[in-house]
Amino acid sequence: MHPFRKAVETQDHAAVEALLAEDVVFTSPVAFKPYPGKAITAAILRGVSRVFEDFTYVREIANPDGRDHAFVFTATVGGKQIQGCDFLHFDEEGKIDDFLVMVRPLSAATALSEAMGAQFDRIAREAAAG
Repeated sequence: MHPFRKAVETQDHAAVEALLAEDVVFTSPVAFKPYPGKAITAAILRGVSRVFEDFTYVREIANPDGRDHAFVFTATVGGKQIQGCDFLHFDEEGKIDDFLVMVRPLSAATALSEAMGAQFDRIAREAAAG
């Protein structure tokens, strides 16, 4: 099992954060602009862990050089079943420097957007403190 997957599935937030490059760029499925930087990305991922229920990765896909991974997941948010994928790129040091998330269906993406919107003040405070 990939260290990122293990860290997420065991909710080891420190291990997830340790895998992020300082210059990581997080691209959200529900926000127009990407979020640059480790502190905001780690805070967003902690927020997601608070709003997702029954989160599980169901498939892991990697390219042969190990620098690109796709982690397909399922979860529930706001009573809606959601399916998505985390697309990760790892830099030369094995840190995540690009983190792109896509989700479906639209009703679940909308529920995710609403749930994360309610978290965003806390996320911003965590990122500023972190």
